[in-house]
This record gives sequence, C-alpha cells and structure tokens, in this order.
Amino acid sequence: MAIPQLNREPYGETPDGNVVEIFTLANPGGVVVRILTFGAIVASVEAPDRDGGRRNVVLGHPDLAGYVADTAHFGATIGRYANRIASGRFRLDGTEYQLERNNPPNALHGGLRGFDKVVWSAEPRAGVAVVTLRYRSADGDQGYPGTLDVAVTYTLSIDNVLSIDYAATTDRPTIINLTNHSYFNLAGEGTGDIYGHELEIAADAFTPVDATLIPTGERRAVTATPFDFRTPLPIGARLRDADEQLQRGCGYDHNFVLRGPAGTLRAVARLRDPSSGRVLEISTTEPGIQVYSGNFLAGSLVGPSRRCYRQGDGICLETQHFPDSPNQPHFPSTVLRPGQTFRSTTVWRFCTDIGPAHS
Repeated sequence: MAIPQLNREPYGETPDGNVVEIFTLANPGGVVVRILTFGAIVASVEAPDRDGGRRNVVLGHPDLAGYVADTAHFGATIGRYANRIASGRFRLDGTEYQLERNNPPNALHGGLRGFDKVVWSAEPRAGVAVVTLRYRSADGDQGYPGTLDVAVTYTLSIDNVLSIDYAATTDRPTIINLTNHSYFNLAGEGTGDIYGHELEIAADAFTPVDATLIPTGERRAVTATPFDFRTPLPIGARLRDADEQLQRGCGYDHNFVLRGPAGTLRAVARLRDPSSGRVLEISTTEPGIQVYSGNFLAGSLVGPSRRCYRQGDGICLETQHFPDSPNQPHFPSTVLRPGQTFRSTTVWRFCTDIGPAHS
C-alpha cells in the first residue's frame, strides 16, 4: 500500500512581499489536504464519497488575494486567542491588558492581524506527509503580553486521518487558545447548505451567551433544547426554533462542554452527509468545541468552485478552550507561563458510512 506523500510548491506573495507556499499532503486513493504557509490555513481537503467520487469538503478562496482579504477565517489557524474576549479586556497577575475590539464591543480571534494573517515558516518532514509551521508572536502583538513561539504540525496518515498538533512557549505570562477554523461541507464545497448534515456531539451542556455572544458563565444542560446533539440530528432540524440562544447567534455559534477529561484525546463529534456518505469524526484534547453554522455568510464571498457562499453553506467545529475564559475564573484556564509548554491535539478522521474512505 502506498504511503502518504508530501509536495511543496509556491503559492504567491503577500502585498508586503512575503512568499507563500502550499503543501499538499496526499494519501493515494484517499484524502488529499492542502496547507498554506499564510495563516497556517487548511485550503482544501479532498475526500472520497461512498462511491469513490472525490470532492473538496472545506470552504475557501480561489487564490491568495482572497485569503489576504478574508474576514470569514476560512481554514485558518486562529490565535493568540480563538473566539471572543469581553470588551477586549482581561487581567493577568494584577495587570490589565486591552486588546483591539475588532468585533465590537469584543475582541475576536486574536485581533485584526491574528495568526491567520501572517506568514508562517515551514519545516516539512522528509519521506512522510508531515509539515510543521512555526510563528513567533512578539511581546505586545495585538495587545497580548509575552513573546510566544507557536508550532502547528499537520500529519496525514494512511487511514485518512489528519492530525493537528499545537505547541507553544512564552517568555512572560500570557493567555493562549488555538483552533482551526475550517468550514465543512461534506457534500462538497459550493454545493449548498449543510442543514441536512447529521451532527453528533459528546456534550451534556453548552455555555449560553449574552447579546454580544459572550458566555454568561452558566453551563446549561442540553436536555430539551435545540443544543442536544447527544444522538445524531440534522443541523437544520431545530435551527429555526424560537429559542433566545439561537436568535442571539443567528443560529448555532456556541461552545459545547465536552465530556471526558481535558488533555486526554477522545472522540467528541461526528458529522455525516447522508447524500454522499462522507463522515468526519473528530477527536481532541480540548475541553470545548465551538459550533458555528455559517450564520454570517451573506453571498459576498466566492469559493474555488466559483459559487457564492450563503448562510449555512458550511459548519465550523472548532475544538478549543471556552470563549472569554480569562474573565471567567471557573472556566478551564488559558494562562501559559514561562517554563510551560502549551500542547493541544485535534484529529479529523475522514471515512464513509460504508467503511473507511480508502476501502
């Protein structure tokens, strides 16, 4: 059986002259993943359906210019802090830090120039489908304290599993929350909405939000709510329910409290497209997963298929710590200190409803 392969090619230059590369991680007969050094972005994931037909199953842009101008964070590595921080403000060791309020009145996804807007250095591993991307975020970058050295390693295995391993160190106390912001459509990018996809999440509770999408601090049971995905349910089944939380998010844009101990790799979510038979199984070491049903896609962005993306054309399943954790002391901590190493792993397994995608 052929082993996964790695290919490296130029992709273009940013407006300020930085060279961007694209890495192709290919499992012959199976999944093919393309990674950009700009934003450490997952630009495409080609996966076979139950009949062997291959389609790209993540949303994206047709060229580098699209990613540079992107406001939807397609496929991006998000940091320093994924999700929202209330009023862009937090206190650490007695010092208050003010971040850019790029999602008024809050800070979102690391700021106007977060990790998704910079060029990462690349270290491909010879003979295997593995590439490590590195970035140094300077002390004070986007308002965050400490010089942060970050690495994201993408590994594609023979069984159509893409592993995403994060690591980071700092020279001053800081906060960190990393995730990948891919939008999945298992029927294929540009084919329409994902409301018929079936979603299952290993979560008995979620964190409700206020009118600005900041968690209230409550952990609310999913029982008898539209947030109960403990058994497979079409995403659109309860999306139009008259529920205050759905109204605030214009759909799903909420953190789910995952079962099992954080720091332990465990299965947490399963997404299935009945039409194609494609299945995505997600495992993670993170305590939460943000489910975002593409509520703010409004037809202004065009994908590689040359089709416009509209509301619900993709779903994000962002493994991460909880939003606004620096201001919520009873949430799992996102503080990183000198001498510590932040580590996190998320695994995407692509298969079909009649067995592994390569069979």
